[in-house]
Amino acid sequence: MNIFAIFALVNVITSIIIGFLILFAVPRNRVNQLFFLLCFSVAVWGYAYFLWQIANDPVTAMFWVHILMIGAIFIPFLYFHFVIRFLNLQCPIRWVVWLGYVFAAFFSFINWSPLFITSVDARAGFLFWPTAGSFFLPFLIIWVLYIIYAMLLLYRRFRVSSDVEERAQIKFILTGSIIGYAGGSTNYLLWYGIPVLPYGNIAVFIYTLFIAYAILKHRLFNMKVIATELIVFVLWLFVFIRMLLAQATTEWFVNGGLLFVLLIIGVVLIRSVDREVEQREKIEKLARELEDTNERQETLIHFIGHEVKGFLTKDVGAFASLSEGDFGSLPETIKPFVGRALAESRRGIDSVANILKASNLKKGTVTYEKEPFDLKQLVAEAVEKAKPAAEQKGLALFFIADDSSYQMTGDKAEIGDHVLRNLIDNSINYTPSGSITVFLKKETGKLIFAVKDTGIGITEEDKKNLFTEGGHGKDSQKINVHSTGYGLYIAKQIVEAHGGAIRAVSDGAGKGSIFTVELSVT
Repeated sequence: MNIFAIFALVNVITSIIIGFLILFAVPRNRVNQLFFLLCFSVAVWGYAYFLWQIANDPVTAMFWVHILMIGAIFIPFLYFHFVIRFLNLQCPIRWVVWLGYVFAAFFSFINWSPLFITSVDARAGFLFWPTAGSFFLPFLIIWVLYIIYAMLLLYRRFRVSSDVEERAQIKFILTGSIIGYAGGSTNYLLWYGIPVLPYGNIAVFIYTLFIAYAILKHRLFNMKVIATELIVFVLWLFVFIRMLLAQATTEWFVNGGLLFVLLIIGVVLIRSVDREVEQREKIEKLARELEDTNERQETLIHFIGHEVKGFLTKDVGAFASLSEGDFGSLPETIKPFVGRALAESRRGIDSVANILKASNLKKGTVTYEKEPFDLKQLVAEAVEKAKPAAEQKGLALFFIADDSSYQMTGDKAEIGDHVLRNLIDNSINYTPSGSITVFLKKETGKLIFAVKDTGIGITEEDKKNLFTEGGHGKDSQKINVHSTGYGLYIAKQIVEAHGGAIRAVSDGAGKGSIFTVELSVT
């Protein structure tokens, strides 16, 4: 058995296995069906090639040459049809596809006459090599034209396509096609007496593999199964060829036993990988569904949030006008009610704004307007704004800072409203009695802002929920019924966007807490 017979056998086995793998992946897909037929034609060509190479007489050799040519005749036309379907171009040039099948039928018919193959004789070390008839050259010209036309269509789509996945698939098909057809064409040179042996036949295996990969490239999990099956198959093929080439009976039985063991191990391995891939595909599907649900939920939150914020803003405007006497003086009994309504409406707007802000931060759509500002002045303003709320609860509020320069670069509004005010207001809300101290100090390259209170403290369990989206302490909403759970999450996102860090320290429930923010000077 010569090396060309072994090449042919490799092409037969690989074409059959890969063809069935692709077909069974999506049996009703026309692209997969055409690829299977293409692989079947290659398998017919390869199997007849193998039997031709091991033939012992010219009659048998001639018969198998006719059979292999039937497979070879259909390959370019099935390949062209496959490319047309893959690119979804079947309507504009369908006639070219059908003309190709007319050519295939015609050449398959005359294949059995001397017009196509005149004889087989000894040549370049082969016992029976065919000689081309007068119609063989027209066949080769049409064969080449269809291949080149298909490749041009692929290349044209590759140049204009903006789809990254499609471009990757086309690249694999083109690469495999060039390698495969360049290798396969080495068969025909010797037909015309050109002394080039068909070593390129082994490239046909690469051709089918590359196209198969391109078809399944969009299903990466499937590629793991394909890769496993191919590795197992290569091992089987290697041992099988060793068994065929064995000279001694003992060697034949050893290789046969090894092949049997590898067959069992390979089947078990492929099944285990298949189960793993199936589970991962289910997980991926659930992840996609969850992501879609989250997107819909966020869209709904934005819609409802904006609508509610709009209504509350109108209420704030109305209550503010009443409170300021724009519609005349209010009775003394009504003024407290209007004042509370105005405060509640403003608090409602802040809550909705926090939810919308957290959603935008999560999506990464928040932009920051960074410019130099004085952090000390911003902290002092935040403390002054918080004093009425602290005094209303009977809390002492202190601000301690030295005379250092606290210039920094950042988004003044975001840091002031969602970091400084948030942490100070939190301490007021969660401190039933005692005091709150705001510190500001400067270290090498960093500005340290801290809020220390004598409030309810933080348990180890509650620390896990700090700075998380919608996170609440176990009893936090009993103390602050207006808490949305988004304040600290927003503060953390803004601080980190400025290259800083935020943390909380507490010795436990009832022992107060310290929230610290570190910000870069630049």
